[in-house]
Amino acid sequence: MPIMKIRGGDLDLVEYDFRTFAPGTNIKTLGYDTTNYRLTPIHGTVHVRAPARIHLTVLDMNRFAPDHAGGGGVGFAIQCYCTAEVECTDGAIEIDYNRRPIIYNFVEVFRKTVGYTGGFRIRATDHEHQHVGLGSTSTVMIAVATAINEAVGRPLTNNQLRKLIGNNYVEETADGTIAFGFETGVGPAVSTHGGMAVMGDELTLVYHHPFAQGKHVHILIPPTDISSAGTKEFDLLMNKARTLDYRDRELKAYLFLMDLIPALEREDLKKIGDTIWEIEFRGSKRAEVEHHSYKIYHYMSMLREANLEFVGMSSVGPSIAVVTDKNRSEMEKLLKPMGLTIAISTKVDNSGLAITRKT
Repeated sequence: MPIMKIRGGDLDLVEYDFRTFAPGTNIKTLGYDTTNYRLTPIHGTVHVRAPARIHLTVLDMNRFAPDHAGGGGVGFAIQCYCTAEVECTDGAIEIDYNRRPIIYNFVEVFRKTVGYTGGFRIRATDHEHQHVGLGSTSTVMIAVATAINEAVGRPLTNNQLRKLIGNNYVEETADGTIAFGFETGVGPAVSTHGGMAVMGDELTLVYHHPFAQGKHVHILIPPTDISSAGTKEFDLLMNKARTLDYRDRELKAYLFLMDLIPALEREDLKKIGDTIWEIEFRGSKRAEVEHHSYKIYHYMSMLREANLEFVGMSSVGPSIAVVTDKNRSEMEKLLKPMGLTIAISTKVDNSGLAITRKT
């Protein structure tokens, strides 16, 4: 893998060696492995359903890197799901999922952390919308992590699981190895609790609250040939985005604390939408939007001018999330002259993880 250069300013240039490794060989237990856990593997199957996420913005790109989770941020859960089914076995680790390395890696993290020496039979499914800003990797990981934790007697808390996922967050490479990826912790937090969450650095859950109950969420994926993954994403997040967050991170933090959270408390969707729209032009979010060219701003501006309450691009895009009272048929009529179509129509998930057991 290449050595990537990160520049945050005139006197801030570092090199990051993007080293890959075999799944299960570079494990961070965060000190949780010092506890003597009492494991009680269950008989039967644990099924977990985890909602996907819309990641609205990172707070400060300067506070995270591929081997350092954090950076803060804001996002919310949607009724678009990844699932995991897990059984305890006496044998090997069996994984039925097309991205086996990332699952196997976390299973080994979990086994080393809690001292489990048995096997698992794991079947995972995702929402099949990868690298468009809906958090397929983090959603599958929280579903699998919760299911294997439940299957051995729930030795770890939800908070510990979130932090293990974040600090061991990886993406796979073409040759089957893995490398540490970017993770703010927004995805696992909103998947766990539902609603909208505000994250601080080091995967700290600052605040969460139900959001837009009963409203419609329409996900639009404008046409683009710009990649949102791999080297291009790294260059975007660790260069231009860091520079812009040096300038705007204090303003973004102010908007979170003084505008967004009070608006969530009083369930004021318009004010929430106005705050997120302001953030679309600030700091690293501006870099993410412009990464897809100014056409994304043009599309979002048209949506705002149509009096839609909430418009924001998810993660590094290109997905645009619209939260509104308008149903799908009303939205389709509005979008037709804009040349946009709906990829997913759903609602906010305010419940979070759903766990069931089958004997």
